[in-house]
Amino acid sequence: MDTKSDIREFLASRRAKITPQQAGLPAYGGNRRVPGLRREEVALLAGVSIDYYVRLERGHLAGASEEVLDGVANALRLDEAERGHLYDLARAVAERPARRTRRARGPLPDSVLRVLHSMTDSPAFIRNGRLDLLAVNRLGRALYAPLFTDTAPRPVNIARFQFLDPTGRDFFPDWDASVNTTVSLLRTEAGRAPHDSDLTGLIGELVTRSEEFRTAWAKHNVRLHHTGRKGFRHPAVGEITLDFDAMELPAQPGLTLTAYSAQPNTPAHDALQLLASWAATEDAAVTTDH
Repeated sequence: MDTKSDIREFLASRRAKITPQQAGLPAYGGNRRVPGLRREEVALLAGVSIDYYVRLERGHLAGASEEVLDGVANALRLDEAERGHLYDLARAVAERPARRTRRARGPLPDSVLRVLHSMTDSPAFIRNGRLDLLAVNRLGRALYAPLFTDTAPRPVNIARFQFLDPTGRDFFPDWDASVNTTVSLLRTEAGRAPHDSDLTGLIGELVTRSEEFRTAWAKHNVRLHHTGRKGFRHPAVGEITLDFDAMELPAQPGLTLTAYSAQPNTPAHDALQLLASWAATEDAAVTTDH
């Protein structure tokens, strides 16, 4: 990935989303050649010269002060995820290899795995920034059973399954929202870790093999993914919609623990109990076979 190109395309895409009216600027008559703000309008709102903003949008963020980055973020009305991404891109273009962000490598600590597997009533997993499932508890493996086939590449990867596996579309009922989330998370991680060869390799594979991924990737959307609701179409229990909470592991940089839950006395809670029963049956079948 070319960080300067990412900066140029990200800023241009955000600029195209804002009209002069939304930015509080007067709308003069005549045809505008751009769908959103002009560069000179962003420069005015950010409090920098036109020449300097043009240089920033061409990818030259190295050396830009926090005040300048904040000014650009405010002018473009960036949300929290977009603002963080802008700062990540600025760091990426300025950093030398020795200063790259440390990412967790190697096996997960036993203490972390104990916590994961102690969550017996909630599907849960630990993933890295490129959406590899590094560890799952019993219910988590049951929920994501279609990903854990014998022929699936290891480590199991949510994005690869979603875009390249023939059953990926069936597993996620709200396909458009799911695709946007997956690609936005990968785009966010690419800003944080632009030198991660495993990440760039995955993105290159998906760009090459999936037109849907290419289309979504070109939008330069980013997002934070701390809490929300996600739907699944499970082959054994049918459609199930669960709440999720995602917690970063401070002692394991780049890793996130995600847990699903359901309100008691709801269809989702009933489906979760059915999932647990199915998982127990599957475990018993495996034990019998061995």
